[in-house]
Amino acid sequence: MTTSSTTVLARDLKSGALSLAIAEIAEEAARLILPYWRARTAVETKSDDSPVTQADRGAEALILERLAALYPGVQTVAEEAVSADGAPEKAEDWFWLIDPLDGTRGFVRGGEAFTVNIALIHGQHPVAGVVTAPATATTWRTDKPEGGAFRRQFGALQAGEAHAGEDWRPIRVRDRPQEGMALLSHSVTDEEATRLAARHGCSRWQGTDSSLKFCLIAEGRFDAYPRTGPTSEWDTAAGQAVLEAAGGRVLADDGQRLAYGKTKFLNGAFVAMGG
Repeated sequence: MTTSSTTVLARDLKSGALSLAIAEIAEEAARLILPYWRARTAVETKSDDSPVTQADRGAEALILERLAALYPGVQTVAEEAVSADGAPEKAEDWFWLIDPLDGTRGFVRGGEAFTVNIALIHGQHPVAGVVTAPATATTWRTDKPEGGAFRRQFGALQAGEAHAGEDWRPIRVRDRPQEGMALLSHSVTDEEATRLAARHGCSRWQGTDSSLKFCLIAEGRFDAYPRTGPTSEWDTAAGQAVLEAAGGRVLADDGQRLAYGKTKFLNGAFVAMGG
């Protein structure tokens, strides 16, 4: 990446313009995805046995094109590109992590909990991120590096109407209630979910797909999301950025802040927490 590209990236990050720009990109990708939802879209199976659709590939191509136009030369690590060509040997100091359609299994089933995820990583940690839920036309984003997270309903899903919905409003994690509520992946059994929730001080839990879990904690509706199974870094980076900006934490199994640019861009166990 050139010095001029780094300068522009850092400038827009500091001003908050970068998070607004990538929110627009994520919402544009949501518009591309929606016509495929509940439309009996053809599904292929990747080498890791996970599903992929034309919606995944089309959204990723759009995101990569838009990011390259705004910030040329910045390394991109995107799910479908990695699936096709393999992961980069190492991460650069600045790089994008992109999941164009997180929760594809649920998307194929017709569920609503699928998301578009774009995160910027610098120095091994997310410094900006956006999560968009196409089915509910909702976007969560970070603000400036010093903190702050926002949410909006972005209105009708037709071209040119990105600003037809709500204004951005701030969100914040809640103080932990006496009986906390956890979010868990649908991939765990009820017994395991109950055990994981209790380990993190939650007497109740609910199963939810995708990076939506981070955002629901960020806006103060839930309290913890423990994860023991493996995930890819693009599954978590944007959600972590939003949650941390809203006052929460995402900790790896060693108690340190979950970091990025690891071998094969894979995560181990972690827990995402609110107040």
